[in-house]
Amino acid sequence: MTEIAMGIDLGTSNTCVAIVRGDHAEVVPNEFGEPTHASVVSFLGDGRVVVGNEAKRNIVVRPESTVFSAKRLMGRLSFSEEVRKARERMPYAIVDGPENSIRIKIGSEEYSPPEIGALILREMRRIVEKTVGQPVNKAVITVPAYFNDNQRNATKDAGIIAGLDVLRIINEPTAAALAYGLGNHKKERVALYDLGGGTFDISILDIEDDLFEVLSTAGDTYLGGDDFDDRIVDNLLERFKAGGGGDVRGQVHAMQKLREAAEKAKIALSEHESVQVHVPLLATDESGYALDLSTEFSRQDLNKMTIDLVQRTFKVCDEVLHGAGIGASDVDQVVLVGGSTRIPLVRKSVQHYFGKAPLTNVNPDEVVALGAAIQAHLLLDDAKSSVLLDVTPLSLRIGTVGGYTESIIERNTPVPIERTRVFTTATDNQAVVRIKVYQGESNRAEEDTLLGEFEFSGFPPRLRGETEVEVTFDINTDGILEVMAKETQSGVRTGTRINLSAGLSEQEVHEAALRNEGLSLVSGGGA
Repeated sequence: MTEIAMGIDLGTSNTCVAIVRGDHAEVVPNEFGEPTHASVVSFLGDGRVVVGNEAKRNIVVRPESTVFSAKRLMGRLSFSEEVRKARERMPYAIVDGPENSIRIKIGSEEYSPPEIGALILREMRRIVEKTVGQPVNKAVITVPAYFNDNQRNATKDAGIIAGLDVLRIINEPTAAALAYGLGNHKKERVALYDLGGGTFDISILDIEDDLFEVLSTAGDTYLGGDDFDDRIVDNLLERFKAGGGGDVRGQVHAMQKLREAAEKAKIALSEHESVQVHVPLLATDESGYALDLSTEFSRQDLNKMTIDLVQRTFKVCDEVLHGAGIGASDVDQVVLVGGSTRIPLVRKSVQHYFGKAPLTNVNPDEVVALGAAIQAHLLLDDAKSSVLLDVTPLSLRIGTVGGYTESIIERNTPVPIERTRVFTTATDNQAVVRIKVYQGESNRAEEDTLLGEFEFSGFPPRLRGETEVEVTFDINTDGILEVMAKETQSGVRTGTRINLSAGLSEQEVHEAALRNEGLSLVSGGGA
């Protein structure tokens, strides 16, 4: 029996799974023939869970117990701006967890974002095993290139909770580049413009035969199709209110009806210049009569209200080109990734920015999963696994005195990478060194993301400056960081895999895996 490994694009809006059979990578549809699956989990209250396109219908009828866009919450701290926005927008409850973490509350149960992701991954595994007729537990899972260390760890935890052997975490644009260029004997510089449901990434790669070298990557982990939907929802709310329908912003069911209508309108406007938006029974008036929303919505309307979102992507493009040391004209091909790149304004703007038409013959919904499957297949054979030269998307830093940080590994450094710096004690007889690890581009700690901290002790006390501590940062091929410290004279050492305080402990991952197994998945297709 030939061993099979999956490639999974765990998206904000949709998830796609692919495998390699023979020499061909293919997307695996569910039993209803659907190649992509809504990244939605609906809890039915009796231990059963619906995942996928059927679950998406429950956003309107069971909004408090149906979770969508959970990827945006992966690895986030409870006090972050992203979580604040989600609390305002989401119909399900987002509550504080231990150590600045967050949990999603469904009834009396609380789930971490990786647990929600694990249910989606488990459904992908079910789909593949049903198709190939054999157990499959090895997988490569993709993440946005600009995910930080904790978001990558959270994604890997989701895979472990789902019972998967996670061979590697790779960046979505890099996976897309593999699907685009592997085996095609190309020699060109490619920009991967990836605008998905919740995140935006762009990477610049040099492709030469089957060698893929990432030159630079940048992104915005809170910019995507969901934000386009939000703009349409806000506009529809104003239209309904102006027509005498009142303000339904606080009504959960009404808001979900509007969100569903907004997404449908956005998709339809990629094919048509205008659409009719009709939302029946949106609210009732003081007399109890039902009020509908009916309005015409044009592509021009959408362009006006979202042009600033599109422009935000090009600020990131400026950044990635600067990081690669090239101009837009130095790019040979632009590959579009992510369903949101179907929006005509996006395509037109990308063409204007790069001065060339982007490729449209690559399926933006499937290309990442196909590339992940190719990488998974290559990893089954160690002799073929060294085709990717990826980079770390953000600088890794260590905290110093006075609230400042010092860079240890610069952004866009190829991974895997190991770097070491030597620091000395700041006071006489110092017996403990607190090591704080940050990710970001500022030399001020408050402007960076604290990834974690740990205390290092056990060395003899000496005068200030006499004790030297060697700190080593080691980033593996998943882009996940391990930090080690050693006192040079005594040889005392310690080390840890850095997690944000919001991350799950090994015990929590184990407990989540047991709880995950106890939930019964219901087929979620047929949308």
